[in-house]
Amino acid sequence: MKELSVFIDESGDFGEYEHHSPFYIVTLVFHDQSESIAKNISTLDLKIQNYGMPKYTIHTGPLIRREDEFFNLSLLDRRRVFNAIYNFARTSKISYHAIVVEKKQCTEELDLVVKLTRQLSAFLNEHMKSLIGYDRIVCYYDYGQRELTHILVSVFNTVLNHVDFKKVAPASYKLFQATDLLCTLELLSLKAERKTLSRSELTFFLQYGISKNHIYKQYRGKGFNLLSRAT
Repeated sequence: MKELSVFIDESGDFGEYEHHSPFYIVTLVFHDQSESIAKNISTLDLKIQNYGMPKYTIHTGPLIRREDEFFNLSLLDRRRVFNAIYNFARTSKISYHAIVVEKKQCTEELDLVVKLTRQLSAFLNEHMKSLIGYDRIVCYYDYGQRELTHILVSVFNTVLNHVDFKKVAPASYKLFQATDLLCTLELLSLKAERKTLSRSELTFFLQYGISKNHIYKQYRGKGFNLLSRAT
C-alpha cells in the first residue's frame, strides 16, 4: 500500500492583527513512506548525543531565542543543535509547502479562515495528480489550534477521499520537529525582508559571519515539488 505522511505545523494565531505577530503560516511536510529516513534519524540522534546534550524535542524558535529548555545552552551549542535538525531536514527525502497570510489584510472576523481554506484547497487541487496516487494519506498535527484543526480536516476530506488524521506529540516524530523548523524559517525570512528580526534572532545568525540575505536564500524553500527535498 502506497502511503503519504503529511506533517503540519503553524505559526501565529487567529486573534486580531498585532504588530508583533503579523503573519499566519501553515507549513506542510510530505514524506512518502516508501522512502526510509531511518538513517537520517539515527544520524540526528547520534549528533545530539555526541554533543553531550539531552535528547531534546527541538523547537526551533525557542532554540534561536534561547528560551525554555535551551536557556542554559551557549550560542555555539544552540547553533550545533540547529545545524543538526536543519541537516536532517535537508537530507531527508521530504518536500514542503508553506501557506502564508498577512493578517493585516484580514478585516473581517472570518477572513483568516477563508484565506487559509482557499489557499490550502487550491494547493491540494493543484497537486491532485500526485496525491491521488497514494492509497492512504495520514495527516499528523498536534491539534494545537482548534480553528486550524477544523480547516485541515474539512479541506483535506473535501478534496481527497482517503485521508486520516492523527494527533501527534512532537517528541515522537522527528519529521514534526523538521516541520517546526521549516515553519520557523519561513517566518524568519518574512521578518528579514521587513527588517523586523529581533536582537536574539540577529545574534543567532550574524555572529557566525553569515549575512541575512545568504541565510534566507540558503534556508528558505523554493516551493513544492512532491517527493523532492525541502531545499
